[in-house]
Amino acid sequence: MAKLDPLLLDPTRLAIVSLLAAAEWAEFGFVRDSVQLSDSALSKQATTLSKNEYVEVRKGYVGKRPRTWLNLTDAGRSNLAEHISALQAIAEKARSDGAQQPSTSRPR
Repeated sequence: MAKLDPLLLDPTRLAIVSLLAAAEWAEFGFVRDSVQLSDSALSKQATTLSKNEYVEVRKGYVGKRPRTWLNLTDAGRSNLAEHISALQAIAEKARSDGAQQPSTSRPR
């Protein structure tokens, strides 16, 4: 059975890696605006994800303006898929267990 990923239990990090799973090298400002974070909050989360090898960070320039891009690594993609699988398994088990609850046990 798949396991929940402790790093992805944080909703902000889950939102970031989920967004990056659908993109290739997303610009920092796009990610910031999409997940509704401040620059400093996204920078902190990107550093955490990068240190754990979920995200690659690349810095460069567009003209004379500095830019930062983020990309989900293969390991990050794999960890996200396993985390989502674990969440789906939890939800499915809850639905299944709830459906088996006898109707006579309802309060009157």
